[in-house]
Amino acid sequence: MYKIAALYRFVPVNDIPALRQEIYDFGEGCEGLCGTLLLAPEGINGTIGAHPDALDAMIDFLDQKLGIKQGELKYSEATLTPFNRFKVRPKKELITLRKPEADPNKLVGQYVEAEDWNDLINDPDVVLLDTRNDYETKVGIFEGAIDPNTEVFTELPDWVENNLDPAKHKKVAMYCTGGIRCEKASSYMLAQGFENVYHLKGGILKYLETIPADESKWEGDCFVFDQRVAVGHGLEESDWAVCHGCREPLNGEDKAHSKFEQGVACHHCADDLTPEKLAARRQRQAHYAERYGDTK
Repeated sequence: MYKIAALYRFVPVNDIPALRQEIYDFGEGCEGLCGTLLLAPEGINGTIGAHPDALDAMIDFLDQKLGIKQGELKYSEATLTPFNRFKVRPKKELITLRKPEADPNKLVGQYVEAEDWNDLINDPDVVLLDTRNDYETKVGIFEGAIDPNTEVFTELPDWVENNLDPAKHKKVAMYCTGGIRCEKASSYMLAQGFENVYHLKGGILKYLETIPADESKWEGDCFVFDQRVAVGHGLEESDWAVCHGCREPLNGEDKAHSKFEQGVACHHCADDLTPEKLAARRQRQAHYAERYGDTK
C-alpha cells in the first residue's frame, strides 16, 4: 500500500537549485518515494507517494522548508506504485498561464469549502466554470458546469475574454482537480475586473473526499495524474485507464475495443501507428511491466 500526497502552496522560493538538492538528499532515505515536485519562484506543487512512514517524513521535511501544511495538502492511497520514479523539477511557473498579472501571492478569489459548494453552485446567477483541460473533463464534471474544451491551461484566458463579461457575469465559480489552477485563474479574472470570483478549496478531490455520493453534484470520476488514472467518491480508485500511446483516458468500453492493447495503443491512435512504432511500444511495455509490475 502506498500513501499519496497531493500538495501545493504559493510561497516565495529563493534558491531553487539548493532546495532541489536538499529534497533529493532527504528523499534518498524515504522508502518507495516516487512522484514529482515542481519548484518555482512562486511556490511548490506536486503529487508524491511512498510507504506511509516515509511519506510522512518527507511531508514534515517540506513543511519545515516551505510550510506546505499551511497550503493545500490531501492524502489518498494506491495499491500499485503510483509513479515510476521521483523527480524535482524547477519551473518558471507552478501552473503555466503566461499572465504576469495572475499572482496568487498578491490577489486570489474567495475560497469555498466543499461543504458549502452545493449551495453556491445552486445559485442561478453563478456561472460555474471547469478550468481543467478536455481530456480531464471527459472523465467527470460538475452538474451544470461550463466546459471550455481547452487543450492546455494557457488557452483559458482567451476563452474567458471571448465568452465572459465582467459587467454581465457578476458571480463566477470555478474548480479544478486540487485547487491550484483556480488560484491562478481566479487571480487572473480578478485582474480583468470580475467582481465576485469563487473557487472550490481543495478542488474536486476535497469535494469527493468530503461530500457523500447521495448528496453530490459531481458526475463521473475525477482524472488524477498518477497510475490510478481516476478516483471517485471517497477517493476510491476507479476503472479508468489511460492510453500510454496518446494519453487519452479510457473507460471500460474503450478497453474492450479490439484495438486496445495495454501500454501500447487504443482505438484513438492505433490506426496512425506504423508497424515499427507498434513494435517499439510493445517492447517498451514489456520493459515497464517487468520493472514496475502491472499498470493501467
